[in-house]
Amino acid sequence: MPDYELRSEVTGSVWKVLVQPGATVAAEDPLVVVESMKMEIPLLAPAAGEIFSLLVEEGDQVEEDQLLVVLRCPG
Repeated sequence: MPDYELRSEVTGSVWKVLVQPGATVAAEDPLVVVESMKMEIPLLAPAAGEIFSLLVEEGDQVEEDQLLVVLRCPG
């Protein structure tokens, strides 16, 4: 199964975590919302799959390009 490493697009803080490890998601489902400079930036699933690893919690500070979620997809 291929894995997708989903990374923060910006430096900011994790405002909301919408999934937990083991959850099944569809393509384009929001997984985590990062807040930066008063803007909310959702991290979307690039494909349908299962949340393999969640590396942040709400309130965590994150850097641009930091790994937040690993998504495992069939195929």
